[in-house]
Amino acid sequence: MAVIIDLEKCTGCATCEEGCPVEAIKIENEKAVVDAETCVDCGTCIDECPEKAISEGK
Repeated sequence: MAVIIDLEKCTGCATCEEGCPVEAIKIENEKAVVDAETCVDCGTCIDECPEKAISEGK
């Protein structure tokens, strides 16, 4: 399951996009968007996000 972005917390800084090893995250309309089919649940973006706006999918 892909990670979840809390759009209330996301500032669109693109740290997650830059850190994603499979390029599953893009910034659209100043918010992070995850491509669930590309995401491999590695957790890199969770660790990278300075706003703590990303969590594990359930």
